[in-house]
Amino acid sequence: MKLPRDVGGEKLASLLTRYGYRETHRTGSHIRLTTTLKGTEHRLTIPAHDPVKVGTLNNIMNDLASYLEKDKQALIRELFG
Repeated sequence: MKLPRDVGGEKLASLLTRYGYRETHRTGSHIRLTTTLKGTEHRLTIPAHDPVKVGTLNNIMNDLASYLEKDKQALIRELFG
């Protein structure tokens, strides 16, 4: 499955709440999300742009897949499928 081209930062932040991410900081046009789902703290910084550039979204998904120890394609299906 391809990454969607029309996902905004606010929408992505709300989708990531299912993995325990909560907004912990906001500076300018960036949202900092933090979770401790796996026992260690993990932070993601998401631009609050609409839409998020596909390369940026790809990097966020790679980081998320690595932390959650899931396949990136499966993660994309869970979030956007």
